[in-house]
Amino acid sequence: MTQNFLIFPDMPYSEMVFVEGNKDIDDFYIGKYLVTQAIWVRVMGKEANKSRFKSEHRPVETVSWDTITQIFLPKLRKREGKEYTLPSETVWEYAAKGGKYSKNYKYAGSNDLNEVGWYNENSHRESKPVGLKSPNELGLYDLSGNLWEWCSDKWKDDSESRVIWGGSWFNDQRGCRPSYCYCFRSDTAYSDAGFRLVCSFTSQR
Repeated sequence: MTQNFLIFPDMPYSEMVFVEGNKDIDDFYIGKYLVTQAIWVRVMGKEANKSRFKSEHRPVETVSWDTITQIFLPKLRKREGKEYTLPSETVWEYAAKGGKYSKNYKYAGSNDLNEVGWYNENSHRESKPVGLKSPNELGLYDLSGNLWEWCSDKWKDDSESRVIWGGSWFNDQRGCRPSYCYCFRSDTAYSDAGFRLVCSFTSQR
């Protein structure tokens, strides 16, 4: 039986969840939660936490795609010896919609966004600690709302922008649907954008 694992055994909210793929997507592990500020600080140092809404169990934000992919991920890979990446948008959407257990909800885990996500009507205009709402069918949290999530893909033919998914504390309900995406320039960092880790199944075997 395939087991979930912790990035850091002594750190809460660092669990990676095994997800069975389909004919187009290989099996993979994905973060049960958005990467928290505690995880970010463990890898990057306290001075590197530029988050607007500071708390160790809130997701790290105000981080650019460039910083994540060029500094954080190489450091984490070297430190832990696992092939951590950002999800592709195909993998992210598959996970958000519940994978093979999908019940075709409007949002990630429910037809009622208030059950699963933080958005402009319930967030008090700030991010929230991870895992406070209900999870989706795969046991993953905050895939609708709280923070936009950086993915690995370019935005269409724009080499300077990367795809983001999931909506945020700033967005309305439409932006929090797992079928809706947007983009930011890869060198920009906003308080409504963070990320979730993926790890290949083969690197764990």
